[in-house]
Amino acid sequence: MATTFLTAEWRNLIFANYIVDRQVLEPLLPYGTELDEFNGVCYGSLVGFYFQRVKLFGHISVPFHGEFEEFNLRFYVRRKTETGWKRGVVFVKEIVPKLAIALVAKNLYGEPYATHPMRHRWEVDGLTQHIEYEWQVGADWNHIQVSADRLGHPLVAESEEAFITEHYWGYTRRRIDRTSEYEVVHPTWTIYPVTSYDVRCDVATLYGKAFAPFFEQPPVSVFLADGSAVTIKSGAAIR
Repeated sequence: MATTFLTAEWRNLIFANYIVDRQVLEPLLPYGTELDEFNGVCYGSLVGFYFQRVKLFGHISVPFHGEFEEFNLRFYVRRKTETGWKRGVVFVKEIVPKLAIALVAKNLYGEPYATHPMRHRWEVDGLTQHIEYEWQVGADWNHIQVSADRLGHPLVAESEEAFITEHYWGYTRRRIDRTSEYEVVHPTWTIYPVTSYDVRCDVATLYGKAFAPFFEQPPVSVFLADGSAVTIKSGAAIR
């Protein structure tokens, strides 16, 4: 039976979604998974959000590591099981400002974490909210920022937002013939329409030159989700 590895709250998640050629993603597929598509195309998402109230095993607080930003690039996969399809995500890289978080995730669980200086800004102006996450690459600051309505709407089934946010499994390649699988449990999130956005990300430096052309184009969609409490359950090895 899966045990709770981590509980936290994820807040103010910005999703900037791009179409990425499957030939770029296929070499990164963990064993036992295949690419998941929405309307016949593969998506890669740049995601910025904020961790709060982080606890290990559901009750252990780590001093000075209870709150921090994260920025990641992820894509979408699925795995066929005896009970049906499991839909999940694979991270190309996850950026956090806390070295200890990155070391534990990388060394113990094989997650592709990196440490960069980060900061964020949340502001409210009347009926509009402004959310921004920044991370430093070399001497430059990158960012993802949105202005969005404060009035959100429930997630619509079968929508693009549902496809992006409702992949409840994580998959990590450990070897060519071994994959770690874990479950991410959270309720559906409220979606806030974005009225303006700006993304500045040094994709070639962070993820490789093969990704760069797809992120030089405008994203096909950008939205903000409110987030919620999240439970990450330790998973199984797929061989």
